[in-house]
Amino acid sequence: MQSKSLQMLSKEEKKKQPGARRVSGDVSFLSFVKKNHALYVMLIPVIFYFIVFKYVPLLGSVIAFKNYNIFQGFLGSEWVGFKWFELMFNNPMYIDLFKNTMIISFYQIVFAFPAPIILACLLNEVRLMAFKRGVQTVLYLPHFLSWALVYGLAYMMFSTQTGMVNNLFKEIGEPVINFLQSTELFRTVVVGTGIWKEMGWSTIIFLAALSGINPSLYEAAKIDGAGRWKQFIYVTLPGLMPAITILLLLKIGNVLDVGFEQIYIFLNPVTLSVGEVLDTYSYRLGILNGEFSLTTAIGLFKSVIGFILLVSANQLSKRTTGESLY
Repeated sequence: MQSKSLQMLSKEEKKKQPGARRVSGDVSFLSFVKKNHALYVMLIPVIFYFIVFKYVPLLGSVIAFKNYNIFQGFLGSEWVGFKWFELMFNNPMYIDLFKNTMIISFYQIVFAFPAPIILACLLNEVRLMAFKRGVQTVLYLPHFLSWALVYGLAYMMFSTQTGMVNNLFKEIGEPVINFLQSTELFRTVVVGTGIWKEMGWSTIIFLAALSGINPSLYEAAKIDGAGRWKQFIYVTLPGLMPAITILLLLKIGNVLDVGFEQIYIFLNPVTLSVGEVLDTYSYRLGILNGEFSLTTAIGLFKSVIGFILLVSANQLSKRTTGESLY
């Protein structure tokens, strides 16, 4: 018995040795790569795509520190240091742009982000599969519509002349509301149409997370006397937390990206004061006026802020919930 126990101890000590662990880890990784070499070959086009279209264009960010001339290129243009950043921070207009961007992004996080989670939980409770699939199909369809078409539908619904909603208001004797040209309602319309368009498609991720929850957990909860609400609190919600945390962290990292196409299509001269954001202003400044260096400085500023927020939120999530991106 003593010899057997010593042998077991010696095996455990060998496992604890860093060299042995490293060798066994290397061998297992190499064998895994060899076994799944087809999957790694399939990754080559993806890696090539990110290198060519994502990492190489980062070199062009240097024009944020130059007086870029399209004929001299980003290597031959004159260095101006932080001139464009100083111009950006000293211009009072950028305060309003940053404010509008943050407010719309905040509304999207508060209202648009929880919507697919709630929808996924509701669909998960449906037991009639034919009805469930039909509802899912109808909810997925708006995702495939362009924002131009979505605006056309919104115009048909909310126009003061021919809009369905305002025609209903006229029938019941209520005053007409100019939804699409109201500074008070612009952000509501933008966030609302965004929820309608993307809510159904975003539920796919959360439905997949729900399908990964072990059914025995629900059975154990029922045995303990838990009702539907307590099952949701103690089983469903913890099962969704990893997916919720990851997507929320990614959303926080892109907090200054509120959706250029949607904002630009819904924007009009009346709502510029509450709807002009960093993305739309960069388009007007860079593409229409040719201020490429200033536009790049704005984009670089957004990237730095997003990176800081992502790292901070990731560390906070790791300490509080134990879930994180890395």
